[in-house]
Amino acid sequence: MRRTVSILAAAAVALTGSLAAGDPASAATPALRFHGAQYDSPGTDNRSATSLDNEWISLVNSGSRAVNLSGYTIRDASNHVYRFGAVSIAGNGGRLWLHTGKGSNTGKHRYWGSGNYVWNNTGDTAYLRNASGKQLDSCSWKSKKNRTWVAC
Repeated sequence: MRRTVSILAAAAVALTGSLAAGDPASAATPALRFHGAQYDSPGTDNRSATSLDNEWISLVNSGSRAVNLSGYTIRDASNHVYRFGAVSIAGNGGRLWLHTGKGSNTGKHRYWGSGNYVWNNTGDTAYLRNASGKQLDSCSWKSKKNRTWVAC
C-alpha cells in the first residue's frame, strides 16, 4: 500500500510539474507586438526618400487599452535603435508604422530619419523593448525569392 501511494504521489508531482511548466509555444501572444515588416522596399534600393519611406516595420495593439510608447525602442540585430517619443498606439487593433526614412510624424506613422536602410534584405531580427528595456516581442526573417515583406 505504501508503495502504491508513493507511486501515485510521484505521478501527481510529475503531472503537476509538467502542467505548471507549460509549453513555450503556448505562451500568450503579447497585446503589443510586431505586425509586419516591409524589409525590402519596392523597386531599386537607391536610398531615395520614397524608397527609404517604403521600408517599414509595424506594431499592432490587440489589447483593450492604448499603450503610451514613450521610451520604448525598436532595434535590429546591428543595434540600430529607434526610441519613441510622446506617442500612443490605440487599443483594439490599433496600428503604428515606423518608416526608415524622413517625414512628418503622425499618430500612426513615425519616421526613423535615417538616410540608410535599417532592415537587411538578406535576413534580420527586430526587437521591441519597453521603456525599462524589457524585450516584449521580436520579429525575424530570412531572404525569400520574390518576397519583400513578412508578417510577424
